[in-house]
Amino acid sequence: MARIQTVGGRSGLQAQFAGHARGSSLEINSWIPSEMKAISPLVDRVMRLIEGSRCVPGEEPAVELALREAVSNAVVHGNRMDAHKLVQIRCRCELGKGLSIIVKDQGQGFDPNAVPDSLAAENLRAEHGRGIYLMKTMMDTVSFERGGAQVRLWKGRNTAQEQSRKTRTNPSPRLATKR
Repeated sequence: MARIQTVGGRSGLQAQFAGHARGSSLEINSWIPSEMKAISPLVDRVMRLIEGSRCVPGEEPAVELALREAVSNAVVHGNRMDAHKLVQIRCRCELGKGLSIIVKDQGQGFDPNAVPDSLAAENLRAEHGRGIYLMKTMMDTVSFERGGAQVRLWKGRNTAQEQSRKTRTNPSPRLATKR
């Protein structure tokens, strides 16, 4: 098991790589202060690790969008951009299974059922309010815990997309025979 840690001020990224007999896994535990400028560097570093793990090949853009929205919501709405409050991100990639992400803030939480429908006509021009919709669209499962102060995201492997890619790169021997 190798451990990587990068620290800059109060923010940091800590990742653990672990190999198991039944496959490989990647565990990431990181945190940032609730500042807008901290979001992109964190998400970029976490995504590089996720991409390198190949736990959800082809799904990385969807994961990145959902992760960015979850972290932004935690910074802006959860912790109200209070730099003394931290946002924690925990990821677990399991090769052959998928990716679990937990984003936790130190705010008061919210009622996810009380969030206005972002697709309703009266909300289409709103400047905010699409983050939860995007997370639910991009990920297989999204749940809110701890009174809304924690979001859990799950993305499984897209086996249909992988099979399609394999078929394109390794055509069936029957298709390659002469007529």
